Amino acid sequence: MARILIVDDAKFMRMTLSNILKKANHVIVGEAENGIQAVELFEKEKPDLVTLDITMPEKNGIEALKEIKQQYSDAKIIMCSAMGQQKMVVEAIEAGAKDFIVKPFDENRVLEAVDRVLG
Repeated sequence: MARILIVDDAKFMRMTLSNILKKANHVIVGEAENGIQAVELFEKEKPDLVTLDITMPEKNGIEALKEIKQQYSDAKIIMCSAMGQQKMVVEAIEAGAKDFIVKPFDENRVLEAVDRVLG
């Protein structure tokens, strides 16, 4: 069981991920809809894991990832991306993301990534 922060600008995507993770007995400590909220909530909650959407308003996932990793180098972050964002996924991995999952979410793939990252 892990404490997880879900970050996505689409409420439906947050809800979908939340349902998948809760079913696997994880605890959702917060939800954010942009990178600014993501950084603030990370600092407040210090979650075990973050799922972070790449494309968001105000501050995108890559910027939020870099900001979180700068202050918390051991933060475990899984990026979420739509198909066709390969270049950004590579940039995210280089910036310290541990894995990525593709939308629409496949329950097994999400849980595999979470298990692998939590190790």
